[in-house]
Amino acid sequence: KVEVERIKQIHETNDIVLLTSLGVSPSGELFNVNSEFLAASAAGSLGASKIIYFNVHGTSFLNRNADKPVQNLRARDAKNLLDHYKMRIHPKGFVLLDLDSESPRQSILRTPGSMETLIKVGYSMVALEKGVKRAHILAPENGALVQELYTRDGCGTLISRDIYDGIRRADVNDVSAIYDLIDPLVKSGTLVERPKSTLEKEALSYYVYTRDNLIVATGQLKRYEGGFAEIGCLVVSKDYRRGGRGDAMLGYLERLALQSGATKVFVLSTQTMEWFVERGFREVQVGSLPPSRQSVYNNKRKSKIYMKVINGTRDLDAAELWW
Repeated sequence: KVEVERIKQIHETNDIVLLTSLGVSPSGELFNVNSEFLAASAAGSLGASKIIYFNVHGTSFLNRNADKPVQNLRARDAKNLLDHYKMRIHPKGFVLLDLDSESPRQSILRTPGSMETLIKVGYSMVALEKGVKRAHILAPENGALVQELYTRDGCGTLISRDIYDGIRRADVNDVSAIYDLIDPLVKSGTLVERPKSTLEKEALSYYVYTRDNLIVATGQLKRYEGGFAEIGCLVVSKDYRRGGRGDAMLGYLERLALQSGATKVFVLSTQTMEWFVERGFREVQVGSLPPSRQSVYNNKRKSKIYMKVINGTRDLDAAELWW
């Protein structure tokens, strides 16, 4: 049991709580508790937004295609990684793994650095499953903690929960639901009219956020030359606007744009753009748009243009901290 209230009382006096890996039963019997599991359990009970593990060997993951360190993993990717190496964390906190297999992938586990890193990933997943939003795995080097937390690129591996679960690409079967969702904003003049025939033709450029098979948000992503992408028709049902779904939809589309090579994302609207400004967009002129978008810009509507430059996934990871 984690004494949450007692820990919070101590935190309120600006003191730090150190937890020992020795546990005591009501009868006075001593137990040696795995420290990583203890940290994950305590972080989950306290509602912590992040947990940090130090990797003694400093081993990290490498993207073979880009020949660069893997800086972030989504929870489902981390889970797939553990499944690939047949490793899991028992509910009581100890590690279960298969070292009997002679396959090349299992031989990796026999190197201390690789073993330790995967174990840290396993305990990170325990923390995320208990409600912690993010887990960091760092090498114990001078300045590593400061660099990871206060610089864009960081220096370790960040594992985060799948905040985009429920978002998928739309298809023609979603057209009626998308039309019904955006219709009130079309009637108010906030959005340009989009007939169902147009939505059907452009269905694959739309993405939808579903809850129990109900579409509660949608957004469109169009890619242009020169590393540009346009996000349009970003709409959240009025009954679901307090759950961070607009932020999740925007973040998802920004990640898709970045994956396709677009580092400059823009939006157009005749309405107030304060929501986008708060999320890093800045007003620009028509001349800042890619040529093919300039050619179809509606001068009569005079939509304002706001653009955001995305330098990498760490920019997006940092933005998610404020959701």
